[in-house]
Amino acid sequence: MPTFFDSTADAAESSEALRGLAHASRTFDQPAQMYGVIGDLSSGMRSLHQVLEQLADVHERKAAHAFHDDGNHAAGVRDALTTAEELRHSARLVDQAYDRLAEGFIAAGRIAWHPEPAVEEAVPSRWINVVFLQGDEAGRPLRMLGELGHVDAVDYLAQWDYGEETTQAALENGYVYSEPGEGTNDRVMMSGDYALVVNPNVGYVSLLRRHPEPDANAEAIGEPSPTKDGPELLVSYSSPGAPKRRDVPSQRQGRSWFEPAKITAVRESRGLGL
Repeated sequence: MPTFFDSTADAAESSEALRGLAHASRTFDQPAQMYGVIGDLSSGMRSLHQVLEQLADVHERKAAHAFHDDGNHAAGVRDALTTAEELRHSARLVDQAYDRLAEGFIAAGRIAWHPEPAVEEAVPSRWINVVFLQGDEAGRPLRMLGELGHVDAVDYLAQWDYGEETTQAALENGYVYSEPGEGTNDRVMMSGDYALVVNPNVGYVSLLRRHPEPDANAEAIGEPSPTKDGPELLVSYSSPGAPKRRDVPSQRQGRSWFEPAKITAVRESRGLGL
């Protein structure tokens, strides 16, 4: 049986080894090496389960020796048994993690790593406007951006995305762009197929969605959708207070029905005519 001192030293060595592995695994020059590391981790997790169970067993068997610093034996026993219970619960969670790691180990064994990456042809796409908010209306998503991050802000603004209806409205009114955030001082943050565009100087936030280009043959059949190449402002037809479907009005001459009057100053500040 190892002494307490020996067990403590072994634990310290194991901890140091894991820290070294965490540092070394930040980059792998040879991806095939990862398979062996996963196998070693699987073995280590089995040992970790055993250690947790053994520590729990010792806390239970030695509970009669447990006291608090003030000499309270009952409190010491209670904490010893609580420790044993939590250690056994940790061991059960390690079992679950081991099962998942084992599945990953099997999947990793089927990978044949090639020295050169596959060349994949990019699917051409454009960006369609989902929603544009400015001033007080932009306050909530901007706060979410600052406090929670851009993913939560995108999730909030995505409630204005009505799928095909939003796509058709943007195509019909020309709110389609080759790239998100083409205006001066625009900040672009990506989340999946969405692009969050923020301009702190003007004080607006907008959400765009990636729209794959239609097939060339299909494009030749119908009328091409209007596209604006310049840094046009993005405006939604949805109410920012309560996103509900609205009937799409017919387009009027002059300023688009997409654009409320308060956007005019912003357009002018970006050098865009009406």
